[in-house]
This record gives sequence, structure tokens and C-alpha cells, in this order.
Amino acid sequence: MNRIVLIVLTLCCSFSSWAQQASKALQTWKNDKYSMFIHFGAYSALGGVWEGKPVTRGYSEQIRAHAPGLYSDTYEGVVRNFDPKLWNPDSVVALAKAAGMRSVVLTSKHHDGFCMFKSAFTKFNIVDATPYKRDIVKELAEACERQGMKFGLYYSIIDWHFPAAYPISSSNSDPIPAAHHEYNKNQVRELLTHYGPISELWFDMGSQTPTQSQELADLVHELQPDCMVSGRIGNEAGDFCVMGDNEYPNYKIATPWQTPASIYDETWGYRSWQEHGSADDKAREKLVSLLKVVSRGGNYLLNIGPRGDGTVVEFERDVLLKMGDWLRQNGEAVYGTKADPFPNPFKWGEVTTKGRKLYLSLLGMPAGRTITLPGITGNLQIIHVLGKPRETASFKRVGNDIQIILPAEIKSVKDIPVVVVEFSDDFKVAPANVIQVNAIQKNLVLSHANAQHEYSIGGVDYNSYYRTTVKESWRFEIPKTTAVHPLVVFSDEEKGKSIDLDVNGVRRSIILDDGEPYQMAKTGKVTWGPTYLNQAKGTGIGWGSVLTIDPSKGWPLREGPIWKEINRSEVRQLPAEPSQSWFVLQELTTDRPQNLMVEILSGDGIGVWLNGEQLLLHSNRAKTDSTRDLVLLKLKTGSNQLLVKLYNRYHEQVPLSITDQVPQVMYRKRLDRIPLELSNDVSWQLHDPSSPHQDLELPNLFLEWKLK
Repeated sequence: MNRIVLIVLTLCCSFSSWAQQASKALQTWKNDKYSMFIHFGAYSALGGVWEGKPVTRGYSEQIRAHAPGLYSDTYEGVVRNFDPKLWNPDSVVALAKAAGMRSVVLTSKHHDGFCMFKSAFTKFNIVDATPYKRDIVKELAEACERQGMKFGLYYSIIDWHFPAAYPISSSNSDPIPAAHHEYNKNQVRELLTHYGPISELWFDMGSQTPTQSQELADLVHELQPDCMVSGRIGNEAGDFCVMGDNEYPNYKIATPWQTPASIYDETWGYRSWQEHGSADDKAREKLVSLLKVVSRGGNYLLNIGPRGDGTVVEFERDVLLKMGDWLRQNGEAVYGTKADPFPNPFKWGEVTTKGRKLYLSLLGMPAGRTITLPGITGNLQIIHVLGKPRETASFKRVGNDIQIILPAEIKSVKDIPVVVVEFSDDFKVAPANVIQVNAIQKNLVLSHANAQHEYSIGGVDYNSYYRTTVKESWRFEIPKTTAVHPLVVFSDEEKGKSIDLDVNGVRRSIILDDGEPYQMAKTGKVTWGPTYLNQAKGTGIGWGSVLTIDPSKGWPLREGPIWKEINRSEVRQLPAEPSQSWFVLQELTTDRPQNLMVEILSGDGIGVWLNGEQLLLHSNRAKTDSTRDLVLLKLKTGSNQLLVKLYNRYHEQVPLSITDQVPQVMYRKRLDRIPLELSNDVSWQLHDPSSPHQDLELPNLFLEWKLK
């Protein structure tokens, strides 16, 4: 049974515009890699202090929400005194250039609603409400143009000053009333009409409807087709996805993405009492973060927070200039590069690639001063230190591995030296898991469980973003070439969807329909054990292990809430608060391996794990009251643990039901004959997805090859 979706047609039509994003602009954005973020506004004048006391709760740019006694009228008094006389846009742009940054992104309006530009839709702006009387967005845009720097803008979707906006909440992921949405569109139109080319519009926070997200994205692309839209616009409508603040993923992401980071993890806006430490140490820390992001194919947006008078904090300036010094020698390893081609990261550092070169950025000294690059083929030409071509490294091949001995000139890795590995032709890197098919094996099954996964970030809003799987791939090797009619096998969960199946570079679009139904064999007895319920604040899975859970102990940590046994047979409506998770633990026992189809009823989002293996994770993109999923459980002999996460955004109740009283039916569809080589690369992804960030949601799909 497919998930209940009440507005399928609307969703399918509304998200199509992402594909129209100009590929040249997208590639330019991806190649730039490194940009300056500037959090600057009326809050900067307070410096994280209210009534003589540091405000330690939250970021300093959100002081309007966190400082006791800072009401709307008193905050307007702060605005009336905001006068950044020492702000110099040309010197700020010059700093960004010296730091090696390729664009500048300024906060045009943060959550406090104060606009750093003249707006016809509110007097709460720097021209009309302050003694400064000058349009900071305009002057910075002009400075960027003079110095050949790209210019982008941050825009908060929520607004604590606009009367029709939703009241301030602790989550910042607030609904956007209709009048507020129109206000946002009007200001976006101003920003994209009056300030020249905008490289990216960085939306933030709010919980918009799918239609609201798409209307904003469409408006941006209508006014400026080359302007990139950030993923925090919500509902997977962005051109690029955005990590959490100061988040550095340890996995590769298939879609364009960015990490926003600050010089200090504790704040983005100016904080007068911020401890600085060593500029050298901080510069290295942020260079390491830049390399982590770039080696996984992302862009790095590094923030500064000027003082209320407009001056840049000297410590932040020094950090950026030190990073710029490193990039002047080693920028070849950053700009225009692609992600690390190796399947697993290295302990000694990060890898990027461009053309026929690999760049090895050394963050730690490798054991024995030796680097081993596994499973790589190609004709090596030379290995040397970047910027110092005379400092060459010796190397040797050991099978398909390359062993590199660092040159003696590298005494330390404190300054992050970069070793360049150059090939005379193209090189290839083997995937982590190559499936070997022996001569007597007659059947090969490719599924979610044995795939390599490629990810993006999707979901509805900041408080429900999650890592989506957008592509799955395999490499398998067979003893001899052959041709096979593979079977694609799916359930009612996948029925009606379309996938693009790629085999050795040849793509075929397949509609999952017209399959031959078959009843799954019942090979043993399944006993449903106790069902347990647990509750947690927030929407994350938590820190507990999902491999083996003891329901008699707290979870996700031992000192956490204790599991409570419930009656599984009832369809329940669990009481819920905003941003609250429920966890359901179901024990099942079978006397032999058994496949079992279960139907699970949930609300705003669901995660499903069987014996620690993730089977399903998705949000309710349509924002309906409930969704139903069919999940195929491959039970092992003995005890099995099914863990279900249910999360809630704003509802007062969360629906829950887990049952096997559904048809135990799968479908087989025979495909046309496909030739196979000795080594084969196979992948699938959704055909014409509504967004590049959309999760596959194909939990029960597999491909069966009958080998001769």
C-alpha cells in the first residue's frame, strides 16, 4: 500500500523548477568552495549583553528572544541608536578576497525582523529607523561589484517584528501565516530587483508549506535565474542542501551542499565577551573544517560578526588572513575540485581531486611517513609537494595500491602541507565493497542492504531535516560475460513509482507496475512479543545503540526514560508536544528465517530499524495527518527487535499502529535482456524526482539476477 498523499499532483508539479536551475551557475557555485558569511544587524550593537549582563543563552544575534526584559518596544530603542559609522564595505570585501573567499553573504534581515536595506514594506530598516540612514545591502553590493566579488544575501523567513507573524518559539521553525508569506515575497522581490546580481539567497528557519517554499524558490529563479536557493527554504525546494550549524558530515553527499560555520561555534553575531584564544590555532581549526567540507564535495560558508560600530573584530580578521596565506599556496587543492574518490576517509588527512591529480592534505603525520592509497589504477607520473615541485616523493605499487613515502622536507604537518599525485592518464578508484560472484553461484540479489548509498539532506524544516538516500549503487564481478533477464521485485509500497536503472552506463527507466504478484512463502511461525513505548524530546534518534535494546533499562542512555509496555493490537493516538519523538520497540521471534510484511501507521515522520539495520526513514512531505508504510522484515531465527521512531512537529497526537494483517504479497517484473561484463556497475535512483533531495523511499525493492 502506498503512503497516503492527499496532494500528490500539487507536489509533482510544484517541485519541477529545481531542474531548470542554470547548470553553469550551479557549477560555478560548486567550484567556488569558500565564502564569507556576515552576521551584522542592530543586535551587533548589544554585543551579547543586556542590562550589563552577558546573555549566555542562544546565539548573540538572537538576543531579542533570549534576554530577559528585552521587549519589542525596548528593542526598537536599540534600533534607534544603531549607528555603525565605522562600517567600511570596501575593506570588508578586500578582507574576504585576501582570505581566499569567492563571495560574500550578508544578513539582509535576521529573525529580529530588522532590515539592513531600505524596504517599502516596513519602516523597521536601517535607512528609516536609525541615525545611520544608509542602505548597507546596497553599499556592500556595490563594493563587491567594484572588486569582482560575488554577492549573496541571507534572509530569515521568520520575523519577530512583523505583526502578522507567528509568535516567537523556542524552535524557530514556526509556521508562516498567509500575510507573513506575502510580506516575505515582497521583500525577496525587493532584494532581487534593487541590488544587482545575487549569487545565492540564503533562506533560514520557518516551517513553510510545500506551496510556500516553492513559491519563494520560483520567485527567486524568475527574477534571477542564476541565483542559488539554500535548502533551508524547506520542503526540499532548494538548489543546494545545508548542513546544521558547524556540522561536518563524515559521509559523501550526492547533491550540491554547504556547511555554514562561524569563527566561534558559540555565536554568529558579535559577542563582546567572547574568548578568542590563539589566532594560529583557530586558523588551523577552520582550515581543517574547510578541507573536511571540500573533500566531501561541499562548500564552506565561514562567518564573521562585526561590532555594532561596523568594525571587524581583529581576531577574526587575523584568522581569515592566515587562512588566506595558506590558500595562496595551496588553493589548487580547494577551488574547482571534486570530492575524495576513495570510499573511506583517511586518518592522516583529506583528499580532493581535479583532472588527473589527487591532492592529499596532511592533517596528521601518517604512520611510518607512509601513505597507502588503496584500489587505484592509472599510470603515475609524479608525486610532489604542492607549490614546491622539487620536493618529490618516492612511491611504489603493491597490486592496485600505491604506497607513498613522504619527502624528507616535510618535517611537520602543523602548516598542513599538500602532496600532489599526478597521473599521465585517467585514474579509477575501486568502491569499498565489490561483490564477487563465483562460478557456481546462480543467483545475485541487489538491495538496499548491500548497496553503497549516496545522500542529500531533505525534510520539511530545520527541526525535521534528515539525511536522505537519493541513489544506491553496486559493483559486482562475475567469472564470464553473459546476458541476463533480471527480475525487479517490489511491494505495494513501491508500486506506481518509477526508477532509472543504470547498468554499465546504460540507463533504463522502469515503472514499478504490471508485475506478477506472488505470495511470500511462510517458512516458520512468527510470535509477536511485548511492545514497548518510550518518549524523547526532539526529533533525533538520540545516542543510544539500536543494535540491542534492553527494555528494562533507560534509553537512549541508561539514565534515560524507561520503556513502558503497551497493547500492540490497538490503533493508538499518542499524546504529543511540538518536536517530540516516540519510540516503539517490538519484539518478534521466529523458529526459522522468515519474511514478514508489516504496515506501520505514523504521523509527521518515521524511522524503522530491524536488528539495528535502518530500513526506512522519511518525513511526511505532504503534511497529512497520517501516513502508512509497508515494510518488509527479513527476520532471523530467534529473537528480533523492530524499532520504530515516530516524530511530531505541531500536532497534539501521533498515530501509531503496527500490524502484519496485510497481504503478504510481492511483485516480480522481468526486464529486457541486459548484457553483463566481467566487472559491472549498477545503480538506481528515482526517475524525475520532485526534488534532487527527495529520499528514494524504496525499502522493499530489490533486483534479482539469474546467472547462468
